[in-house]
Amino acid sequence: VDLVESGGGLVQSGDSLRLTCAAQGFSLVEYAIGWFRQGPGKEREGIACISHSDGATWYADSMKGRFTVSRDNAANAAYLQIDNLKPDDTGVYYCAIDTSYGTVVRVAGTPTLGKYLERWGHGTPVTVSS
Repeated sequence: VDLVESGGGLVQSGDSLRLTCAAQGFSLVEYAIGWFRQGPGKEREGIACISHSDGATWYADSMKGRFTVSRDNAANAAYLQIDNLKPDDTGVYYCAIDTSYGTVVRVAGTPTLGKYLERWGHGTPVTVSS
């Protein structure tokens, strides 16, 4: 049973990436999913969330516009599309899940509450060069 992120790498400013959060050994269909990131020397911050029930989404104010969260239950995965990457987007990107969408949104708004989410992935690094 594991949650695995992939799709990170070294990119240039202005590029796009699609990160994947894949569930291994269990089904994501009953879980809301949140995306987070932690830049070098920075606190972890929430990016976006997607509900398991109706596909509702939430974005941090600073993330609106260039980030798009989605999910594909048939593929047992969720995605984070990042467009027009900037050097400040450099960091390790994580997904996390919980059966409560409200809890995922709450933690995304206050990442220090991360221990209240059921499971975290291992992270995928993104480095954006200028």
